[in-house]
Amino acid sequence: MTAVAGRAYLSIGEVLAALRPEFTDVTISKIRFLESEGLVEPARTTSGYRKFSREDIARLRYVLAAQRDNYLPLRVIKEHLEAMDRGLEPPAGNAAPAVPRSLSVVDGMPEADTFLPESSELRLSRSELITAAGISEEVLGQIESFGLVAAGSSGHYDGDALIIAKTVAEMNRFGLEARHLRPFRTSAEREVGLIEQVIVPLVRQRNPEARARAQEVSRELAALSVKLHAALVKAGLRPQLGV
Repeated sequence: MTAVAGRAYLSIGEVLAALRPEFTDVTISKIRFLESEGLVEPARTTSGYRKFSREDIARLRYVLAAQRDNYLPLRVIKEHLEAMDRGLEPPAGNAAPAVPRSLSVVDGMPEADTFLPESSELRLSRSELITAAGISEEVLGQIESFGLVAAGSSGHYDGDALIIAKTVAEMNRFGLEARHLRPFRTSAEREVGLIEQVIVPLVRQRNPEARARAQEVSRELAALSVKLHAALVKAGLRPQLGV
């Protein structure tokens, strides 16, 4: 059994032996029938013998379980398999395959609450920012010259400046300098401009409820803009990576 388990392909007899403990009524004829219906497509040897992969066995298990537990017809099961081949998640019970949760709920991405103002505003001196971000005086000067960070009216730097400086330091490891990163600032300014177009009418109402709604909308749109930006970058890189 250990030798069989380590092989890349199994014969139809070995597949039958692997499935029998869970599906006692399965037969070689049943497996051949499911193949003829296009539910599984094992490879063939030069002599014409079937070679079942681990993925083939997983498909057979799904088909047999869907028939036994959910009484699904082969037509529906085949539709489910085709959907799963396109990246959808296996259905639960009689439900339809679903978009993976990792795509419908973007874990790790900022939510609206991420853009709430911090209760205690961080204020760093120039030397404190350099130390905390792990950068040199020269790099900070470059970051400032290209408009990526700026000290406040008090001469201190806030938490956003620290995050930007640390991120630039990380990108420097890949040969990207502050002068290369100006497009990020330009893109952010354009996104902020779009958000302002939405919230300005609310701000102009000059009542507490409207201002509170403006703050809420700005946070929600900010989170959505970051998600959209990340998705567009990911989609744009896909052809470059050949995937």
